[in-house]
Amino acid sequence: MEKQFEKYKGIHPGIILDRELKKRSIKQRPFALSIAEHPQSFNAILKGKRNINTALALKIEKGLDLDEGTLVLLQAYYDIKKEKEKHEHQAPNLTVLRKSLFWDTDISKIDWEAQAKAVIKRVFERGDDDEKREISRFYGQEKVQSAIETSETS
Repeated sequence: MEKQFEKYKGIHPGIILDRELKKRSIKQRPFALSIAEHPQSFNAILKGKRNINTALALKIEKGLDLDEGTLVLLQAYYDIKKEKEKHEHQAPNLTVLRKSLFWDTDISKIDWEAQAKAVIKRVFERGDDDEKREISRFYGQEKVQSAIETSETS
């Protein structure tokens, strides 16, 4: 990947491509037609609403004389970022956990990753078997064991 694009990891490649076209004073419709792409589809990519597939990325890179694979790598980094964001905002199955277990806080506002040790400690001190199983499923056995061990030594 070209060094100039390193700083764009995690940003949709279409948005970066749009900047590159503007920087080079290239109009998007004529460029889309020159690489045999529908202008509407190309516009959706530039707006970040559609992903860039490998075949199209190669045509764009050739048309703009970019290093081969640059846009594909940017798309991969963007996909990785999106996948990580999905997992960051997940919560355990709240139908299994009793609200009374978290009497002192609003259960819907718990940051499950930042508060992992406190959540694990509380559930394993006061929770029933179903709640312990759910927390073990959500965090994984290794993380639960680590949190329990550190709370025992404190």
